[in-house]
Amino acid sequence: MILKKIKISNFRNYEKLSLEFHDGINIIYGNNGQGKTNLLESIYVLALTKSHRSFIDQHLIQKGKESATIKGTLLKNDFPKELEVVIKKTTKAFQIDKNKIKKSSDYISNMNIIIFYPEDLEIIKGSPAIRRRYLNTELSQIYSHYINILSDYNKLLKFRNDYLKKISRNEPIDSVYFEILNQYFIDKAILIYKMRKKFVEKLNQYCTDIFYDLSGLSNFLIHYHSFMEFDDDSIDDMKLKMKEKLTENFSTEKKLGTTLTGPHRDDLEFYLNDINLKNYGSQGQQRMAVLALKLSEVQMIIKKTEETPILLLDDVFSELDQQKKNNLLKYIQGNIQTIITTTDLDQVDPSIVDESKLIKISHGNVESVEEVKKHGRK
Repeated sequence: MILKKIKISNFRNYEKLSLEFHDGINIIYGNNGQGKTNLLESIYVLALTKSHRSFIDQHLIQKGKESATIKGTLLKNDFPKELEVVIKKTTKAFQIDKNKIKKSSDYISNMNIIIFYPEDLEIIKGSPAIRRRYLNTELSQIYSHYINILSDYNKLLKFRNDYLKKISRNEPIDSVYFEILNQYFIDKAILIYKMRKKFVEKLNQYCTDIFYDLSGLSNFLIHYHSFMEFDDDSIDDMKLKMKEKLTENFSTEKKLGTTLTGPHRDDLEFYLNDINLKNYGSQGQQRMAVLALKLSEVQMIIKKTEETPILLLDDVFSELDQQKKNNLLKYIQGNIQTIITTTDLDQVDPSIVDESKLIKISHGNVESVEEVKKHGRK
């Protein structure tokens, strides 16, 4: 999978930009505050319809403008595909090959990307909500129907919480409706559990070895801390267990007016030699954990789609020593298109610079472009 070209208008500090990318490594460089990260963000939005940096779409629109547009030409399975995302102050619109796409769930998964940026350390250090958001985003890329299941679950969760609040206020309720609501809620919860569990199991098939390659440290493992322990139960047994748990928690939920059991309470834990990296890991180990996580996703997407995702690395080299840079480089020196940002080309190995398309950004404009020296490819 290759992003051949991107066109941006009124996005962040870019009034208008048209840029072609090299099939291999692209290095976007320039001083801080010039728009390097904004350019990567536009690629992320083109793929996933939302930003990894802002929850408010309106913040993506250039000040004084009514809308922002991102268009991209993608080469997928050797066929070109035109993608477009238009962001307005209250709405978003999507197109594939000039055909309007009504639902984001039908758009997402057409373009697979993996991004690493400094704030990704929050996947380790931050709240469980951040890790659930990570799970939801990545699963949506790999399984297009996941986003629909999650949307249904969230609606059912809201209905259930609203009903619990009514019960807590001693308002009359329809007990038959509440029982049906519980059954639908359980069905969606089990589906999400199974998909998340499978996702983490597949991550663990790759991340232990990748973590070792990056850091030289063994026994890295990701643990899916689910809302319930199901072991190897059948789906019917899972549903029965969850129903029993909801019954057990009902009196407490009635007092609190909220649902205490379900995948909205899930979490991930990251261990190195049985040490929880959130509580006891160094920042360097946490950074390696996130890199291993993201590079494991690359392998998963290749296995699932038989296409390489696009890898975005935002200022990653400034935080790594030379040995870890070299260890990381072996993962990006292949057939995977990689777009790197840096403030200083000296932070990148000269052999990589020679193999890369160099794009200098200044004040939201392309100041210069230098094509690949080593092979002369575009």
